[in-house]
Amino acid sequence: MSFHDASIVRIVERAGVAQGTFYIYFRSKQQIFEELVSDLSVRLRAAMSAAAAAASGSDRFDAERRGFAAFFQFAAEHPALYRVIREAEFVAPEAMHRHYEKIVDGYVRALSAAMGSGEVAPCDPTVLAWALVAVGQLVGMRFVVWDKRDAIPGEVFDQCMLVVRRMLGQPDGEPGAAAPSLGDGSHGHERHQAPT
Repeated sequence: MSFHDASIVRIVERAGVAQGTFYIYFRSKQQIFEELVSDLSVRLRAAMSAAAAAASGSDRFDAERRGFAAFFQFAAEHPALYRVIREAEFVAPEAMHRHYEKIVDGYVRALSAAMGSGEVAPCDPTVLAWALVAVGQLVGMRFVVWDKRDAIPGEVFDQCMLVVRRMLGQPDGEPGAAAPSLGDGSHGHERHQAPT
């Protein structure tokens, strides 16, 4: 259901709450949509940060590898993420901007530190951060959401990581480094439900 198709009546019916309860927490349909964008954004960043932090003591590429794997897993588990963020561009552009800017802000700090330690080739960390976000978003959309998969295919992940390694200015690593297992281990199987 799109933002424009949703009414407060339909929202409360689907949630199984009274309409008066809705207004205790939200002033409008716009506000609940903005909260949805914020909630998805917070949960996505938490998943990616936790995965990247698990690479502690490792190099920046391993942190990227784990962060990308967490992103693709989140996208598989929450395929509506793409639709919500795309719709936010028109319905709640400020919420969409905050979503991306918060991802990029943390990314810029991490990339700057990695450039300072020589793990990432010098360049504008803001441009690199946005480029890495774009790679993750579009690869996830194409090979996870469109294909209705519960995980990114291993060969696609490998090629994506080759691109990321090159973007970081690192020499090509060993091929075939599978996506780190972050969930139930069901990588590569197709979902049996349509994205929501």
